[in-house]
Amino acid sequence: MVDLEKARYGVDDLRTILDVLRAPGGCPWDAEQTHQSIRRGFIEEAYEAAEAIDRGDNAALCEELGDVLLQVVFHAAIAQSEGAFDLNDVADGICRKLIFRHPHVFGTARIETSGEVLDAWEKLKRQEKGQATHSEAIDQIARSLPALMYAEKVQKKARKAGFDWPDVTGALQKVNEETRELEAAIESGQGIEDELGDLLFAAVNVARFVKTDPEQALLSASAKFIRRFKAMEAVAERPMEDMNFEELDSLWDSVKRQENKDAY
Repeated sequence: MVDLEKARYGVDDLRTILDVLRAPGGCPWDAEQTHQSIRRGFIEEAYEAAEAIDRGDNAALCEELGDVLLQVVFHAAIAQSEGAFDLNDVADGICRKLIFRHPHVFGTARIETSGEVLDAWEKLKRQEKGQATHSEAIDQIARSLPALMYAEKVQKKARKAGFDWPDVTGALQKVNEETRELEAAIESGQGIEDELGDLLFAAVNVARFVKTDPEQALLSASAKFIRRFKAMEAVAERPMEDMNFEELDSLWDSVKRQENKDAY
């Protein structure tokens, strides 16, 4: 039973509430859900938690982590009803994983720096998952990741095998090369998607070398575009759709100059 007057609820209460919701006589919607039907919600809640982190909003983060936790418990409840696993199995698995991947804390291994921790973590992960080759490690990267993040992880795995530029110079040259190939593809009307993908992949390589998150860089660029677009519309003397591109481009340059001037 659920105590409706409890002063403070915990994780076990969340499990109980979800069990009640999914039980006969509970909520029809909750009872009908499957792993696939709530998959998108899991992704959305994770992104909303990330946004709260970006805003530095602890109250929102607490709430959004609750939504993420609900998704975890929900999936575990569905699995339990199917006889696959339960929440305790989920907890047991992650506890064992953490213990195994921290031999310098729970064992006798000697690791001094964060860099050494990450190198050891990668080796232990491959051992744990039975990955005999670098290709197997790449194959197990989740394809449901955002494309820029996925590309970055692929490149990091390749670097572990020694296949990488020695420095950012080579990565930048590759961007220039892929730009020229995209231009040629556009001119010929063939292979445009492939060449555009190569250019984006090369740009992610540059981001990795300069230690910049490509996802965040693109989000920041989009936010900057929106900010300047709003400023353009605010100062435009007539509706933007009635202006030609040269007028709009000039307005954009004016807004950009003013923004840069205000920054100093």
